[in-house]
This record gives sequence, structure tokens and C-alpha cells, in this order.
Amino acid sequence: MATLVKQDVGIERLEVSAYTVPTDRPESDGTAQWNATTLILVQAHGGEETGLGYTYGDLASGTVIRSVLADVAQSRDAMSVTSTWDAMARVCRNLGRPGVASMAIAAVDTALWDLKARLLGLPLATLLDAARAEVPIYGSGGFTSYSDEQLASQLGGWAELGIPRVKMKVGRSPDRDVERVRVARQAIGPDTELFVDANGALSRKQALWFAEQIADEDVRWFEEPVSSDDLEGLRLLRDRVPAGMEIAAGEYGYMLPYFEQMLVAGAVDCLQADATRCEGITGFLRVAALCQARSLELSAHCGPSIHAHPCCAIGPLRHLEYFHDHARVEALLFDGTLEPTDGLLRPDFTRPGNGLELKQADAARYAA
Repeated sequence: MATLVKQDVGIERLEVSAYTVPTDRPESDGTAQWNATTLILVQAHGGEETGLGYTYGDLASGTVIRSVLADVAQSRDAMSVTSTWDAMARVCRNLGRPGVASMAIAAVDTALWDLKARLLGLPLATLLDAARAEVPIYGSGGFTSYSDEQLASQLGGWAELGIPRVKMKVGRSPDRDVERVRVARQAIGPDTELFVDANGALSRKQALWFAEQIADEDVRWFEEPVSSDDLEGLRLLRDRVPAGMEIAAGEYGYMLPYFEQMLVAGAVDCLQADATRCEGITGFLRVAALCQARSLELSAHCGPSIHAHPCCAIGPLRHLEYFHDHARVEALLFDGTLEPTDGLLRPDFTRPGNGLELKQADAARYAA
């Protein structure tokens, strides 16, 4: 770990690369099917240190970084991350900021926070003012393309590892999904919490019917039962699903007003946010402040190794999604990824920044 504080450091350059990693088997949820995951990586160089950040999405986000954001960030003060975030947000106004541009901002912002922490010789969680040293997680996968045996093996395996909550995908075939939920419950036993995620695939009436059908399996969390754009529908579900079942949404939020509207509508019991989408660590911390103001908890969506440090620093944290695809991709591409122990991720406070280092030779085979 560095011992000297490096001051008056400029951001020298941003290096952008992309990696597409095939899934280990075909995957689908209630609305989409895929066989690969693409990670857009930003390495921010300055003061003989390199910060690392990334987003998951289309190569278009990398194009925005190269063609627009790199010029904005270059030569700015590496210690003034929020100032650079503001400048990136302004320049993306006419690009159509929510979506691809927000994800581009997210990758750069995360890399700049990591660079700052490394320049100061601090773990990122310490720089962000850690409120805890470990983060509760839930295992997430259970894709609709899995056989019952694959579903039971994955979710049951997480339960055996001591992860106290697991999530499966539903919504592609609601009638069939009722039986899949029973299979999952049998595999994980009575003491592990069971979550379901429809990815907005259901209508309001379908979602109400489905919630009633799975109530006997003690499902605690129903994520995006209807589209996250249907705030009235989410609120309806929140009021009418069986007692003990919570409604969650927010993973598709890119900018702060989206989250504010969801909270004003009373649409969720627990809000979700994804730092790789909501414009980075800067955006993620602001969403957490919204939750804090409304006494509502926040759950971090996907990207476990990129979220672990900022999750240590927010007050209203519920948990972090340990998503099968992203945990696998991160382990293939980076040294320093985190493995769950007793249902927790524990950042390495002996390493500066987020503790991640690109495995250059291993990553090269997946270069997009």
C-alpha cells in the first residue's frame, strides 16, 4: 500500500476496453435471453497510479467514453471526482443522458474514485467513510432456462455455503414458475429466504395471481412483478401481495429523479440501485441519501466486486446481489475479487482502492 499522499495530480488519460464472456449455459429471465455478458472497462491513469471501473452493457458505452468523456476528464484534478462527474453529466445532455451515456459516466466515475483512493493509499471503503466492514449478500441466478435440477443445484449450493437468501427468475411461464418456486424451496430448506424476480414480465393481475400462488412457499421478495415504469402497479402490488412479501425495484434507474419518483409513489418496500447504471459511485451514494431521508433500505444490484466498497459506506444498506453472471465474469477478468463467507462479502482493507487488478493475459481472450 502506498505511504505517501500524492497531491495536485491530474487525470492523464482514460483507457477503455471491452470484454465479452460467454455464459456457462444458456440463460433467460421473464423478458430476455442471452448467452454472453459484456463488460466495459475504464482504467484512469494519473500520478503513477491506475484506477479501475466498469459497467455491464453494450459497446456503445465505450464509444461514448472514448468520443466524449475522455476529453472531459483529461487533465482535471484527480482529487475532485464530483467536479468531474458534474462536467461529464453536462456534456451528455444532448446525447440522451439516461441509458448508455449514464452507464459510460458510471464506468469513468468508478475508475476515478478508485484512482483517488489509490493515490491516497487508502481502501476505497475507507475513503468513502466505511460504516461497516462487511456486506450481506443474496445469491442470484435461477434462470428460467435452467432445468429443475440445475435450479435446485445452484440455489441449494448457495444455501449450503451459508448464504441466507437466494433469488430466482420467474415470469416467462407463470403457471410453470409456480412449480419451479416449489422446487427451489425444497432445495434450500425452510430457513433460507427465497426471492423471485419477474423483470417486469407480468401484468398487474398476473402478478397478483402469482404472488398468491407462491405465498405458501414463504417467498419474501418479489422483484419487478410489473414493469418498473408502472409505479401505480408497483404500489398496487405492494399494498395487496400476501403479508411478509416485499416489493422491490429500481435496478433500471439511471438518474436521481427516477429514484425520487419511485419513492414519492411509495412503489417499493426496498429500493434497488446499480452503480454501473446510476452514474457510478457518486450517483449510488446520492440514491442512498434519498433512501436515508425516507427511512427506506437500499439493495445494490449485481456487480458484487464493484459494489462491495461503496456498500460498506452507505447507512441504509439492506444487502448486495451476488449475481451468478457477474461474479463469474469478475473472477475471470480480475485479481482481488471477493468470495462470500457466511453470507457476507468482506472487502480487503489491506489493498488500496477497490482491490481489483485486471488479469491482462486472461482477459485478452475475451477482448471485444
